Amino acid sequence: MKTNLGATAVEEAAARLEGVVKHTPLQPNPRLSEMTGANVYLKREDLQPVRSYKLRGAYNTISQLSDDERAKGVICASAGNHGQGVAFSCAQLGVKGRIFCPTTTPRQKRDRMNALGGEWVELVFVGNSYDEAAAAAAQEAEATGAVQVHAFDAETTIAGQGTVAKEIVDQLGGEAPDVLLVPVGGGGLLSGCLTWMRQRFPQTRVIGVEPTGAASMQAGLWAGHPVRLDNIDTFADGVAVAQAGENTLSIIQRMGCEWATVREGQICSEMLDMYQVDGVIAEPAGALASAALRSQVQVEPGETVVAVVSGGNNDVSRYAEVLERSLVFEDRKHYFLVTFPQEPGALLRFLKDVLGPDDDITLFEYTKRNNRETGPALVGIELGDPATMPDLMERISKSSIPAEPLDPESPAYRFLI
Repeated sequence: MKTNLGATAVEEAAARLEGVVKHTPLQPNPRLSEMTGANVYLKREDLQPVRSYKLRGAYNTISQLSDDERAKGVICASAGNHGQGVAFSCAQLGVKGRIFCPTTTPRQKRDRMNALGGEWVELVFVGNSYDEAAAAAAQEAEATGAVQVHAFDAETTIAGQGTVAKEIVDQLGGEAPDVLLVPVGGGGLLSGCLTWMRQRFPQTRVIGVEPTGAASMQAGLWAGHPVRLDNIDTFADGVAVAQAGENTLSIIQRMGCEWATVREGQICSEMLDMYQVDGVIAEPAGALASAALRSQVQVEPGETVVAVVSGGNNDVSRYAEVLERSLVFEDRKHYFLVTFPQEPGALLRFLKDVLGPDDDITLFEYTKRNNRETGPALVGIELGDPATMPDLMERISKSSIPAEPLDPESPAYRFLI
């Protein structure tokens, strides 16, 4: 599928969104600037009224519907952010909407969709992923005649998302950044930004950033057509898309960009730094682009670098998981199956033999079996310094109490995180 979308469509969308979409701040980030030597800015799309850039594409689409189309209402599929954009737009424009969401949608995003849409929207929960919800939404649209507002693959959506790039250049006084990092799920934001940047400022390095557990756009580029991933990690729910769009893939194939892939644990480390150092509450997808600057993307000293913070719809109850994933990624947190002899003092002996002076036991689960000479325990150890892991393993090997480390990539690890 080939689209003729051009920079003019993005500029027309920007005019259409004036007064509705907030011109979000472009903020210098001292932490990332010091880390890279470049002049790094964060484009704070998490500060939109719906806390993500998704409002741009949703409003650009719904505002162009005919009276007959508005009367039929709209349908969309969303993991939360697009749904909030649709809900806001429906309430603003007086259009009825149904939003199909996966059952894994965080409660915070559910509540926001209801609050933004009010009487104008209805939420329908189906499936465990965005793609399953999208399939149900497409069937409903075909059956009812309602207009489907696609989260990323419609030209009006792509043009609306591309206004982020134009706004960045406007905020830089008409000068384009040297590097633009864009988070990628279905590809609407990236393809929109590429559409405008390649025609207006082709010299800018545009880098698409995907999570390791849901790199569907790169899979499609390698195959030459959209590819459905069998399994995806839904942790970064805002970009957890099993199959990239046809239009978005076509645009990205034609215009080209660089790529970075970031592990979910690294996203968590960036989320924590954004919260604790920068005072930015980002959702996993919102921290994806800037996370790539930690190791995957190299920039030159003095360059102007912009990372898009795509969303801030994060449920505070998820921070325990965020911290856990970050500690595991940074090699600070490790789990072991320890076989204790059923005799007095065994635990104390293990602690004295194995733990370093700055290490801590964070989990201990033990089931005593009276008819056995030994009993298994699940033990979590947090290291004071990740560099001491070899020392810990050496002490474990010398201990009289056997301990088997659990592999973070093993299925069993999912019971812990």
